[in-house]
Amino acid sequence: MVICIGLGILVISGFVEGRQEAILEAERSKPIKPPLRVALPEHGQPVVTIDDAAQAAIGLETVTPHSAEFHHHVRAFGTVLDLAGLTKLNTDYVEATSELKTAEAKLAASEPAFERAKALHEKHIGSLVQVQTSEAALIGDRAAVAAAQSKVRTLAATAIQEWGHVLGDGIIKSAPLVMRLIERRVFLIQITVPPGIAVSPPPVASVEAAGNNEPVTVKYISPATRTDPKIQGLSFFYVASGESGVLPGMNVRALLATGDPLDGLVIQPSAIVWWSGNPWVYVKLEDAEFTRRAIPTDMPYGQHGGFVVPVTTFSEPDPEIVVKGAQLLLSEEFRSQIQVEGDDD
Repeated sequence: MVICIGLGILVISGFVEGRQEAILEAERSKPIKPPLRVALPEHGQPVVTIDDAAQAAIGLETVTPHSAEFHHHVRAFGTVLDLAGLTKLNTDYVEATSELKTAEAKLAASEPAFERAKALHEKHIGSLVQVQTSEAALIGDRAAVAAAQSKVRTLAATAIQEWGHVLGDGIIKSAPLVMRLIERRVFLIQITVPPGIAVSPPPVASVEAAGNNEPVTVKYISPATRTDPKIQGLSFFYVASGESGVLPGMNVRALLATGDPLDGLVIQPSAIVWWSGNPWVYVKLEDAEFTRRAIPTDMPYGQHGGFVVPVTTFSEPDPEIVVKGAQLLLSEEFRSQIQVEGDDD
């Protein structure tokens, strides 16, 4: 009898435990319902509602972005040029001008020598041979001056043809800019915009070299004398500091500002969340309601990773942007959209 009672208890206990496990399994298999604090409107982005206590718990913070002017930018491509040709041309021009000065000095001496020999011969003091010798020297010196002048003019024209009026005149006049380029204290960059785009080159632009995320400020010099054959667009010369990290042969990405300045808002890096490869920020609608807005990221701001966006990005005149807790809002929003098969049933 004791054995039978024990067996009965075991059977009943197993039945109860199995029933409880089945109930738990059924609970796990129920469709996951979206949290009540996320509203899914028919149009527009979901609205996340989170009360003050929850905001404090996750450390959520909002700020009103400060304003800043910005320009629309054209993305362009650049190459840091090797200036061996410019250096050689500058050397050749210096040598040519030196040769010209030497020839002019000889001519300055041979002209009076011929006049003296001629005057002495007329007075029957000097010989005809002296007159002929001095005249031959004079003719030779004049020819040397003419040849030196022609060489200087040719090199000057070549300098302007190959490097434009600014750099070409710099070679002719030994300008400080050309000296800094030759001494590699600054580097020359040729920036080319995509074909079909007309742009007035801004006085200052920014470039990024491969492997270097920090933008480098470059200064405009002049229109380039030739385009990049791979791009076939308008091309310009800019210079970058020798301490910028760029080197001859490097390819760089460039941003050229265009048009009149526009009003924008500065978005902090901590406010940006990424989803589907696109940047978004959360905007506060009411005291406890937040929604997601897409922003452009083609206008970097400073060196801290922020961006300037047009004020028209937001419908609110003074939007409050979530700068802490945005990633948690994104997680909550998409947790609410998790659906399992059979949810509609």
